[in-house]
Amino acid sequence: MKRKLQALAVLLILGVVKLPLEQRVTHDLRTARLIDEPVSVSAVESMGQSGLAAILGGVRGLVASMLQLRAYTEFKRVNWGQVDSFYRIVTRLQPRNATYWDEAAWHMAYNAAGFYLYNRDKSEDRNNEIRGQLYHEHVQRGAAILREGLKFSPDDPHLWERLADIYFRRSYEMAKAGDAYLEARKRGAPIITLHLAAFAYAQAPQDPESYRKAYDILKKEYDRGMNTPGVIEHLKNLENWLGIPAEKRIKEAMPEPKVPQKIPGPGR
Repeated sequence: MKRKLQALAVLLILGVVKLPLEQRVTHDLRTARLIDEPVSVSAVESMGQSGLAAILGGVRGLVASMLQLRAYTEFKRVNWGQVDSFYRIVTRLQPRNATYWDEAAWHMAYNAAGFYLYNRDKSEDRNNEIRGQLYHEHVQRGAAILREGLKFSPDDPHLWERLADIYFRRSYEMAKAGDAYLEARKRGAPIITLHLAAFAYAQAPQDPESYRKAYDILKKEYDRGMNTPGVIEHLKNLENWLGIPAEKRIKEAMPEPKVPQKIPGPGR
């Protein structure tokens, strides 16, 4: 064991000694134009999917995994622009891997957006309007990533559900959230996505078409025996907003109001 540790120490010392020499030689070779400069992230990012496929061939998966690790390093440094850039390349290398699209969207819509909304950097005097704008831009970027990923995997229920969650919980675009939850349900997502679609439609501001969609879903679920307080509350409201005749309304009374909860987000 002692000899192994000694050998390891020797290797480490040799590596430390050799590194400056290698860096100097590499610099001299580049100066003499005998070897090329490494390709920058922005240059690789600008390549199309076919270009990357032609250059990398069968090692695309390996390169994608390595770049994902680089993206994680930048995430720990809260360098959101670099995180986005690395994932742009990763998703172009492996466009049918839904996990990469999911992770890229999560970093933008949740990690980056939350950082800009809640982190108060003492070195920068960002006011609420600027922080809210940055929050909104990164949420929208997350949604855009998922929409692009769905072009390659349109039948992936998880990606549809993730997109719906962003609309529902981050940008508060309730009609879009309802549509995305329904798409997830059509593609095999759990029954809860159908209920979430109805709840999203029911919260779309001043949108009779969405209210009708919510009512149709919830009334069917109610008729099947689902009479939870949430379903009853939404149905009672929808009956009023849609002008449902008294004889067709559900028999239960409106549940007792809950303690109001503040929804997080800019300007809320």
